[in-house]
Amino acid sequence: MGYYKRFNKIILTGLIAVLPITATLYLLVWLMTTAENVLGRVLQFSLPEGWYKPGMGVAAGLVMILLTGLMMENFFARKVVEKAEGMIYRVPLIKSIYRAVRDFLTFLSQGKNRGPRQVVAVKVGQTGIKLVGFVTRNDLSFLGEGLGEGRVAVYIPLSYQIGGYTALVPQSAVEPLDVPLEKAMQFVMTAGIIEGSKQKDI
Repeated sequence: MGYYKRFNKIILTGLIAVLPITATLYLLVWLMTTAENVLGRVLQFSLPEGWYKPGMGVAAGLVMILLTGLMMENFFARKVVEKAEGMIYRVPLIKSIYRAVRDFLTFLSQGKNRGPRQVVAVKVGQTGIKLVGFVTRNDLSFLGEGLGEGRVAVYIPLSYQIGGYTALVPQSAVEPLDVPLEKAMQFVMTAGIIEGSKQKDI
């Protein structure tokens, strides 16, 4: 029985080491393959015969991402995107998925000097329960005295899925934690299975 448990432990340890790497590589390969299949066909149709070379679809995808990022710095381009987002937000199921992914990636992509990113513990009533969250805004005066006064905006992510809640929390219920953002996010998103304190700094 002891050998069986040891065998299972070795297998589980191997899976923990291999699966994250495999999943990451699979995602990268899938993105590159999709770009090559879709954009590659467009290039084959558009370019003169013999001009297309394998890999040009991936290169075209990277160029499109770069150009999109540059265009988003333009006022009129942002307005066009806002109009498109307005149409997406009218579709019941798609709008929830799109908004969750967009807001989550926007939060993670903010630089350290672009607003508060303090990791905090939020007290839940008198139960002793605390939720790990991330302060996203200290000044809520635009919401009015009744709602924004003395409160901060805290993003509380959900484990094992993209999404979460933005809570307006009294400052007295917020306890700052001396934990890097990446480690805290890793801890929350894995429901505490992976201890952030044991991970290397990113």
